[in-house]
Amino acid sequence: MSKLFVISLGGSLINPGQIDAAFLRKFRRLIIGQIKKGNRFILITGGGKLCRDFQSALSEIAKPTPGDLDWIGISSTWLHADLVRLMFGKLSNPNIIKDPNVKVRFREKVLVAGGWMPGRSTDDDAVRLAKAYGARTVINLSNIDFVYSKDPRKFKDAKKIESISWGNFRKIVGNKWDPGKNLPFDPTAAKLAQKLKLKVIIANGKNLKNLKNILNNNKFRGTIIE
Repeated sequence: MSKLFVISLGGSLINPGQIDAAFLRKFRRLIIGQIKKGNRFILITGGGKLCRDFQSALSEIAKPTPGDLDWIGISSTWLHADLVRLMFGKLSNPNIIKDPNVKVRFREKVLVAGGWMPGRSTDDDAVRLAKAYGARTVINLSNIDFVYSKDPRKFKDAKKIESISWGNFRKIVGNKWDPGKNLPFDPTAAKLAQKLKLKVIIANGKNLKNLKNILNNNKFRGTIIE
């Protein structure tokens, strides 16, 4: 039975300091293998280092508003989205999605989306796309293996969490989205996901064998929020 997967591909995976072509080549191979099984994908791309570089440069040159910084960050996600779209060739819809609330008809196997608007993260976009296309699960890939009870880089007693309710997760991350905070999932996106009763899987995207296990409904390393 074919499935539609919504995957948020963190910018730290696409561009940790420069475009990680080796990772993207392996990711492409994995997704094409899943397509051959009949599955389809909606992929949302983050901005990564490119986003931070542009925002930093603009801040050195002028006095940008928060909205200005958001827009240049969003533009970086669009460039990454075009890269991902083009690497799938004819398997991908020829357009990138810039508004996750507008459903488009696509017959291709892959649909790629970037950022939407200031004050919204790509986590929020992923949740809205899942809503628009009827997906019940969002796979959020970044550079962390699990959600932790505290920031593990600051607290030695931080405990990994393999499964958590939305209510308890939101107690950890709070209710307000701050682009400067390093959170495993945007609090406003979490609020919407809870309302929609979606399941979100947070996992380390670098571990593509683990991603394959997620897609094949096998045991995997990561955190389930539902």
